[in-house]
Parts: sequence; structure tokens; C-alpha cells
Amino acid sequence: MKDQQIKENGHDFNHCESVYWVFTQLCNDQCDHCYNMSGPKGARLSEEECMAIIGNLPDRVERLILSGGEPLAERKLLYAILDRLREKYGGKTQIMLQTNGDLMTEERLDQLLEKGVTRIDIASIDRYHKKKGERMEWLRQLFLSRGMSDEETDPLVKKENFVKKEVASFGFWGATEDMWLGGNWARGRALQKGIWYQNPDHNFCAVLSGGIGFLTGQEDIPQEVSIQLWQINPCCPGTKEALGDARREKVADVLARLARNPVFEKINEGDPLAMGESLGISRDYAKARTRELKNICLWCDEFFEKHYDMKRLCARKPPA
Repeated sequence: MKDQQIKENGHDFNHCESVYWVFTQLCNDQCDHCYNMSGPKGARLSEEECMAIIGNLPDRVERLILSGGEPLAERKLLYAILDRLREKYGGKTQIMLQTNGDLMTEERLDQLLEKGVTRIDIASIDRYHKKKGERMEWLRQLFLSRGMSDEETDPLVKKENFVKKEVASFGFWGATEDMWLGGNWARGRALQKGIWYQNPDHNFCAVLSGGIGFLTGQEDIPQEVSIQLWQINPCCPGTKEALGDARREKVADVLARLARNPVFEKINEGDPLAMGESLGISRDYAKARTRELKNICLWCDEFFEKHYDMKRLCARKPPA
């Protein structure tokens, strides 16, 4: 029945262009901007849970991004994940690693490359991290010494610069006031510290790592699903409640369940202001609420908290 549903919906959800998986929130740093509260006491998964999640990933994934937290703070688990991914995908999936770079050594880089990592992004070149890019030149020389390419050093957010697995590559980037972490997501420590991006006109949902394309992809944006520990999400910040539990559900089944759902079709289009139209919630109302809340993610939270039941996939009943 599920395979028939996938076929009827015109998309093979057992094939995903990109999966972004935060497999740990353990981190050697504790940045003010962190959307998932990573730090020395960050939430963690067991190896058994991680193996179950890998078993529930789509059968075909073009690239898989492993992130944290700090992946190198859980090296034993990271290496086990990489070994299992190679078993599952046979080297056909491009494996990317996002790290702050603080814990990188020559030996660890060699192990990562040996285990099939094809791209390393040092995502800490900003004012929030302790090192603030102090190791950038040392890391650059280390990567070049291993034959890694620096042809694409910016975030790989478009299909045209999708990471190429023929040669391992690396890049450097970080959070800014109007893009990526903290400066725009009203989440986690960024919300606690009051450094979230208070701009109702900024629609993060319309760029990669936002909700756009999570079901079908878009012309210049790959289909990408985010898994925060075990929580399946349309975006990195995540919806108020997860779409599903990757420890117990096939990711393909969760996506197929949401296909043709008018709420999630609008998220897939990168248009969260319109996600309530099928429920009678106008774009003008959503825009007004977003202006009052000062952030599109907070409107998304309010929508799922007050108007839409994620578990039942229907409108919430008004209070008696």
C-alpha cells in the first residue's frame, strides 16, 4: 500500500537527494547562537539508536550530511556510523561532515577519509565560536596536504555546486546576522540569549536547510530532509513537533504520508505564510502574526501549537 501511495504521488520517497543528520548534540563548545542547545552536556543517541536510524533512511541518498553538536566529540559513534553507511550505500552516497574543526588532527582526518567522507565543512568561522577561525589556515594546509580540493569553499546549497565525490573537498563558513544559525532561527540558546533574527520579512523557509523542497526538491535546490537526533523535520530549525521518529519509522513512509497534504505542500514550496489557507487561515493573518512575533519560525511554532495537529494531520479543535 505504501509503495502504491508513493507511486501515485509521483515521487519516489525512497530516494532522497540530501539528508542532514544531527546525530549528536554533544559539543566541546557552548555557543550562544546554538539552535539545538549543543554543549558538553548535549543530548546524545546510543549506537543502537543510530543503527536503527540508518536502517530507516531511504534506500538511495545522494548526499548525507553528518553534523552536531560536534561530530568529533563522539568519534567512536561517528566511525561506527560511517562504517554502517558504507555498508548500506556501498560508497554511492556522498558523505559530508560539518565540524567546528577544534578537534581535527592529522590522524582523525586520515580516518575520516578512509571511512568514506567526501566533504568536510568547517562551519565555525564566525564570532560565536571560541576559536573564531583561528585554526583556519592550519586546517587549510592540512586538507590540501591530503589532496583535498578547495574549489568550492562556500556552503553547497545549490544543485549546481552539489559536492562531487570524485575528489574530497573542504570549505569554511559560519553564522552571520542574516543567515544560518542563531542570527535567524528563534530556537534553543539563540532564543534564550535574545540573539535570534527579529526580522519578519526574512523567510528562511525559502532557502536550503529551510523547509523548501523537503518533499520534492526545487529547480535549483536539492530535496533535503533534516533529522535532529531522531526527529524527522522539513528543516534544520524543525517544526514544533517532529514529522516522525527515525528510530521507528522509515523516512520514506513519513514523507509519503505528508505528500499531497496542503499544509506541507506549502512548506515544500517555501511558503509558510500560506500553510494555513486550507484551514481558513489567510495569508494576511499569518503575515500579521509573523510581524507581531518578529520571526517566521515563531509563526510556524504558533501554527502547529494552536491550529494544526501534527499527530492527526488535521485542524485542531477550538477550545470548548
